[in-house]
Amino acid sequence: MSAYFRITLHRSAIGLPKRTNGVLMGLGLRKRNQVVFHPVEPQFAGMIMKVKELVRVEAVDKPLTKAELRAERRPDPGFYVERPRAAAQSGLALAMATARAGGQLAGEGEGEEEVRL
Repeated sequence: MSAYFRITLHRSAIGLPKRTNGVLMGLGLRKRNQVVFHPVEPQFAGMIMKVKELVRVEAVDKPLTKAELRAERRPDPGFYVERPRAAAQSGLALAMATARAGGQLAGEGEGEEEVRL
């Protein structure tokens, strides 16, 4: 089974000589964080050595598809919201209004303090 280089353009080539840009174009790298896969062969190793300050290289068993790369970049879902914030606030406002109405009926509303959120 053949191995592959996973090459990621880590730093921009803006302002660098045309020769350096040509090496990056030869590798197929145009944008930062772009990932390409090339087989482990001497010509690709030489190209990588020319731009070693600009790229990150890993050895992998097989190249990934576009869908696999996209899934790799997707963050973990983390947490989820059980109830939207607006609904939570409206529920709190409803509870406070109910408490106020109950207080007005029992004590006629005298001596109440206004509660602000």
